[in-house]
Amino acid sequence: MEEVTPLERIRRQLALAVAENAAFDGWTPAAVELAAEQAGVPLEQARLAMPKNAVGLIDLYGQAIDRDLAAAFPPERVATMKIRARIRDLLWERLRLQAPAKESIRRALAILAMPQNLPAAAKLSWRTADHVWRLAGDTATDYNHYTKRATLSAVYGSTLLAWLSDDSEGESDAAAFLDRRIDEVMRFEQFKARWGQGSERRPSLTRFLGRLRYPPR
Repeated sequence: MEEVTPLERIRRQLALAVAENAAFDGWTPAAVELAAEQAGVPLEQARLAMPKNAVGLIDLYGQAIDRDLAAAFPPERVATMKIRARIRDLLWERLRLQAPAKESIRRALAILAMPQNLPAAAKLSWRTADHVWRLAGDTATDYNHYTKRATLSAVYGSTLLAWLSDDSEGESDAAAFLDRRIDEVMRFEQFKARWGQGSERRPSLTRFLGRLRYPPR
């Protein structure tokens, strides 16, 4: 069982409430103080536990969403799903979990788009994609590990923007957008698989150079 320190327990207790309060107070200490008051956490403890900057608070919120996503998709549930459904449902559930803080997420994206925050934004995007792939059961360790996460980062980022601007009933437009993006990912993965299966038949610079050095006898 994971060991959680008292300060980490406070962070986890307040992370979601801070995000919801950020719609009005921004990703600021004011949102932290209101969340602490709502949860009955002493302000001194909250100030000690919580990050002092907006990016840190956004990061903490992302971690909280990741934990909730993992709780919603235990291994026994994922095992019954096909890979496309795993990825699609995981991404859509992540958006659904963020619905109470939709306006705060708009503010968060504006903060992360600032030049000084772009490295942090890239890190958070990569972590989201990695978390989703791991929950989906991906165990790739070769170059596929990176291409899968890079592709999914782009899919999630574009879908997040579509979701934020979607005012259709039941957010059906964003759902359809996600379905199209997932279909593109699946086609790409199938293409890579076929390409890999034919690798022995394709010209290889490495094999060519090896033959020059060690010609067949």
